[in-house]
Amino acid sequence: MDKKFDIIAIGECLIELSSTTCLANTDCLYKYYGGDALASAIAALRLGSKTGFITKAGNDAFKDFLMDSWLAEGLDISQVKLANEPNGFYFIARPEGEKKEIVYYRKKIAPSKLSVDDISEEYIAGTKILYSTGTTMSLSISAEEAVLKAFEVAKKNNITTAFDPNFSTLCTTKENARESFNKIISNVDILFMNDKYDSTYILELESAENIIKRLWDMGVSTVVIKSSLKGGYYTGYNSNIIFSEFYTKDTVDTTCAGDVFNGGFMHALTHGCNHSEAVRLASIVAGLQAQEVGAIKSIPYKEEVYSIMRGGCGA
Repeated sequence: MDKKFDIIAIGECLIELSSTTCLANTDCLYKYYGGDALASAIAALRLGSKTGFITKAGNDAFKDFLMDSWLAEGLDISQVKLANEPNGFYFIARPEGEKKEIVYYRKKIAPSKLSVDDISEEYIAGTKILYSTGTTMSLSISAEEAVLKAFEVAKKNNITTAFDPNFSTLCTTKENARESFNKIISNVDILFMNDKYDSTYILELESAENIIKRLWDMGVSTVVIKSSLKGGYYTGYNSNIIFSEFYTKDTVDTTCAGDVFNGGFMHALTHGCNHSEAVRLASIVAGLQAQEVGAIKSIPYKEEVYSIMRGGCGA
């Protein structure tokens, strides 16, 4: 059966206000939008994937900005519903030569009202990959239940599922992150993790090879470990573990670079790439994005990525 979508993501949407100077001294903030699962969806979309997004947006002064922006991108928002709660915010600054500043305001926001009632089996059955994150699950009990139901529906309909714990102490505790991980892992086909937080705090393992083998034993068929410690990616698939270096280490702002990688990887798999090609393409996308400030506004487009990829899959 032909699929309407390559990727459907479930996640939060946030208003991004950014600056290239420190927040205390800046006179100007640049408005955009962000969110980890949303960044993955937009990364895949800009490469040529057909993507859909499931969330709840706040019915406030930023509603039209969000909706109009997503429609202009070509993102399917037929499953975006409105809630009376506000949209969340985050402020981010990357002063030259200084440490990045980031401040979140994401409690009791519209996406936290996601629930099982927002999950349509018909909609999910129309995609090749369903994707979500631990960040989404951390929003609320009802949001966690929505993600769990969506993954159950996907598996019932033989849809490939992909998940990134995306653990951050800004969003949840390691105990809650581990609990959510254990609830969903049996329904995950593709797992993205980073070795700085996810594997250390959730699996309590440090060796990429041991992490991948543990996850294979848990039934996950494809594992990608994003290793800032080693400067590259470990990909485990079909009993093989391959290491690939980052496309570049010359970065300005790595906010959401891992999420952008995920979007590129999923796009590649749904457009004829093998796993090694998928890692290379995704690494290029993430590397280019991290050379600019901002989570989603700096995501590159297909032409730039494939000119570096030199053709390859899905061109």
